[in-house]
This record gives sequence, C-alpha cells and structure tokens, in this order.
Amino acid sequence: MRKVTLTFGLIAGAIVSVFLGIGIALWEKSGIVVENALVGYATMVIALSMVFFGIKSYRDNYQGGKIRFWKGFQVGLLITLIASFMYAITWETYNQVSPSSSAAFIDYYAKCQIDKLKEKGVSAAEIDQKVRNMDDFKRIYRNPAIRFGMTLLEILPVGILITLISAAVLRKKEFLPV
Repeated sequence: MRKVTLTFGLIAGAIVSVFLGIGIALWEKSGIVVENALVGYATMVIALSMVFFGIKSYRDNYQGGKIRFWKGFQVGLLITLIASFMYAITWETYNQVSPSSSAAFIDYYAKCQIDKLKEKGVSAAEIDQKVRNMDDFKRIYRNPAIRFGMTLLEILPVGILITLISAAVLRKKEFLPV
C-alpha cells in the first residue's frame, strides 16, 4: 500500500503544486488573477483524480480486483494527505521566499472583497466592518502555522470527498474490472 499511496500522492501533489505555481507566476508577472474559485477547485479535482486511480491500482494489483470500502478510503485518504501537504508546502514556500509578493496578493484579495461589497451597494457601516475583518484576517494570516492550516483546509475537503466517492464506486468489482 505504501508504494501506491506514495506514487499517486506525489503525482497528485506535483500536479496541484504546478497549477499553484502557474497561478503565482501569472499573478507576479502580469497581475493576472483568476478570481473564480471554481478554477482553483477544478485544478484540485484534476490533481486529486489520482485518488481514484490510486485506489483502482491498489484494488487491481494488490487486492485481486476487489477492495472493501474502508481499505479504499484508507488508500485514498493517504494519497489526499500527501497531495494536500505538498500543496500547503508549496504555498508556504512561496510565502517565505517572496513575502512582499505574498503580502501584495493578500492585500489584493482583501481589496477585492471590499470592492464586491461596494458594487452591491451595501452600507458604509458594513464596509467598515468588512475592512476591520480583512485587517484581522491579514494579521492572523501572517502566522505561518495558521496560514499552513488554512491552506490545508482549502484542499483537504475536496480530497476527502473524492476519496469517499472513489472508495464507494471502486468497491464494486464490476466497476472498471481488471
């Protein structure tokens, strides 16, 4: 199981880290920001598709073509954890190597959140509250441990969902047999 989880976890982690690196490069070089969260989560789903292939590989190569749900869940969760840690390490490395660019990105994010409220025409009091909230967020986000945890929480739920679906589907030996 170790070989399968390491192989597929490292592949998924590399894919999601490359996508993150592309996003960072677009931001730093040209100021392009993909503001749609759907794009970010789609890249996570693409990378975490390795969970499905990892469970299938384990089922087909080590379990004689059948796997119980919990064993599939265990394999998928380990793959997800490896990929998630690689994603968080990539983001944290960026924050440590380029703190000024990272701070500029967070400032940009905060400005976008406030601008969205202004476009909706909310009251000045609500905007002031959002400004205070964003200032608190920026202060908290400077702590590497909190930032690392928040980054893990971006990708981990996606991986757990994919793991649950993959383990449920692949427990049926008729689904994509060997």
